[in-house]
Amino acid sequence: MKRSSVGHLPCSIARSLDVVGEWWTPVILREIFHGHRRFERILDRTGISRSILTERLGVLIDGEVVRQERYQDRPARFEYHLTERGQELLPVLVALMQWGDKWMPGEPEQVAVHGAAQHAVRAVLTCVECGEVEPTDGRFTESVS
Repeated sequence: MKRSSVGHLPCSIARSLDVVGEWWTPVILREIFHGHRRFERILDRTGISRSILTERLGVLIDGEVVRQERYQDRPARFEYHLTERGQELLPVLVALMQWGDKWMPGEPEQVAVHGAAQHAVRAVLTCVECGEVEPTDGRFTESVS
């Protein structure tokens, strides 16, 4: 069942959800971040249906989050690579993962790590002016002057 669009709302969260807010989309992005870039590999690792994966990848391509690169001509086969827009979704996925690790039952399946040291990372909010870490009870405002 296709959800209705919220992209018309005057909110960047709503506009973003039109591209990355459908079920399965964050899981597909997780796989691409892990380096699983081929359709069949994403299909095997997620258990998603072929038609839904095709549709979600199309939305991600149209939204310039993912780009296709052909790796075979006959039949035509593609790899899916993150664009700059897509790469900037990593903190969003890490924050969602942290929330799930804390509030959803079960063992964590994924760990986000930093470079060659392989130290665990976490998403945090910091003030753009002074660099102070924002507590999780931060507030949104209508605009910043």
